[in-house]
Parts: sequence; C-alpha cells; structure tokens
Amino acid sequence: MYASDEEFNVAKERVNLLKEDPGNEAKLEMYALFKQATVGACNTSKPGAFDFVGKAKWQAWTNLGSLSQEEAKQKYVDIVQQLLDEQGVSVDGSTATADVSSAEEFKTLKITAENGIYKIVLNRPDKKNALTFESYNELVKALDIAGKDPSIVFATLTGAGDYYCSGNDLNNFMSATPETMKDMAKEGGELLNRFVSAFIDFPKPLIGLVNGPAVGVSVTTLGLFDVVYCTDKATFVTPFSALGQSPEGCSSYVFPKIMGSAKANEVLLFGRKLTAKEAFDRGLVTDVFPDDKFQEETQKRVDGYAKLPKNSMRLSKNLIRSTEKDLLHKVNDEECTLLEERWTSDECIQAIMNFFTQKSKL
Repeated sequence: MYASDEEFNVAKERVNLLKEDPGNEAKLEMYALFKQATVGACNTSKPGAFDFVGKAKWQAWTNLGSLSQEEAKQKYVDIVQQLLDEQGVSVDGSTATADVSSAEEFKTLKITAENGIYKIVLNRPDKKNALTFESYNELVKALDIAGKDPSIVFATLTGAGDYYCSGNDLNNFMSATPETMKDMAKEGGELLNRFVSAFIDFPKPLIGLVNGPAVGVSVTTLGLFDVVYCTDKATFVTPFSALGQSPEGCSSYVFPKIMGSAKANEVLLFGRKLTAKEAFDRGLVTDVFPDDKFQEETQKRVDGYAKLPKNSMRLSKNLIRSTEKDLLHKVNDEECTLLEERWTSDECIQAIMNFFTQKSKL
C-alpha cells in the first residue's frame, strides 16, 4: 500500500516545519523523489558544466531510474517523517527539546569558561561537526573573545560526539550558481583567510583536544596550535587533491617544517590518512591517549596548565610565534588566493560533483 496523494501533499507541507537544514544528501534525495513522484523518470538534458547545483539535482533524479511514481511518493513521505522525528518536531511544528547549552551568540559552538580555561566545542555532532560559514565566523569570534578576556589563561578546542571535525560542510558550495560562483569563491577565500589568521594571531596558548576523526581544515590548522592531544581512535586526513583543491591553514609551510617534505607531501598531495600513532610520529600531535581515558587524562593536564603564571605563558607564546608570524600570514594569503582559483575550476567542480554522486548512491 503506497502513500495517497493527500499524504504526499501533507508531507510536502511538513518540510517547512524542519528546524534545521537536513544537509545536502537529504535535500537532493527529497528533490529527486519529489520530481520522480510528480513527473516520473528524469526527462531533462544534463545541465552545463558550470551549473553546479543543477547538475547535482539532475544526477540525483537520474539515479532513481525507473522507480515508479507511487514508490517515489511513499519514499518521499518516509524521508520527511524521518527528518521530522530526528529533529524532534511534532506535526504542529513544536520541538520536543531545546538546545540551551550554548551562549545565545553561538549557534554551532558550545562555549564554557572556568578556572581561566576557555573551552570551545564544535557542537554539530549530527553533522560530524562539519564547518559551515557560520561555524567559521563563530570560531573567529570565540578566539577573539578568549584572546581579549584578561581572566582567560588559554583556550582549548574539541568536538562534540564521536568526531573532532569532518572538515567543510559541502553544503557551503550548494547555493552557488554559474553567475555567483566567482563572487562566492572570493567571499569564501576572505572568510578562510580571517579564520586562519585568528589562529595565527591568537595571543595565548591554544590546545587542541582531538576526540575523534579530523578532516581537511580541522587537520591543517592543528599546525598552528601550541599543543595537540588526541585519542588513539583519531585519524587525520586532508583530501585536497581528491576534491580538486589545495592546502590551507598554513599547512603548505607548517607540515613540511614539522614532518619533513616527503612525509608532508604524502599527506597534502596524496591524501594519506594518518592514524593517531602516525600523527604523533610525524610531530602533528603532542601525545596520544587511550580513548576510554582521553577526557580524564587531558582534563588533568589542562587543569594543571591553568595554574601556571598566565602572563609568563602569554609572553612566551608571543615570543615563539613572533619569529614567523609575518611569514605565516604571507603563506595564508597565498593559500587562500590559490583556493579561490581552485573553487571556480572545472576540475574542482567535477570532483565535488563526483563526491555528491557517490554519496547519493550509498
């Protein structure tokens, strides 16, 4: 028994009740199922090379093949209900729970400040803490607040849930059109530049607590931290070449410096995924802890560091960083300029399209 037309229409209206963006995969699936249910199998020609969004939609619809309209209606109703349930949304649009764990000014982060420790938690566990444009801006703001607050000794950064951070939320790219691609690339490059600069310029010790897998920019920026601890379940990967992109986070300079050229190239050019031990051996992380002891052991160290003279640590940090701060900013500028070009290239667009196509088939 398939969904009736009335049930399908109700589901279509209930999409508007979703409180959070369900993500690219879900939106593409809903789009394809809606088209299949109302039109039938894909009957349009493939969009042009630079119509990024159009190609993603076309591919998702095409992948449904000969799925009947009745089956598509039922699948559409099912996915809408599943999303509503996951977000705790009732039929009247109310939410079962409310997230009040973060200060109101932060939507993607959880911030606490206690005993001189400014704790920043990437707080999108259902999205593996992928970074949206909002996340970038909020992290810049959080680091600025921690840097200027005289009561803060140092800051820590970790992730909620099982992931540290899965890198960029590729939803950032989905609103681009051929007409807006160049402007969006420029804006994205400027945002990334500010983001990385916030790490370069942070005036106090910064400690990374890598609680799980780390991807992309969340890996490259680790080279700008003062200390990095990770769980033995953490992994580190920078899939730039696979996505037609190039390094950022000053990793094109810092990684060869700490790992040696050959080992850094293996990570940055060929996307080798490092285990926690390999990251330790290559100098990317300071120490590795068993996963079941990670929170306990790192808290002990952090609490101990908070008792050290804060001005001494701040001045020492600035002395250490001052010798290459100008160089790091130069590297950051060059990396962001290249990325702006890569984001508008046919190679990058096709690589990201292939990524979405593969995900839609899973």
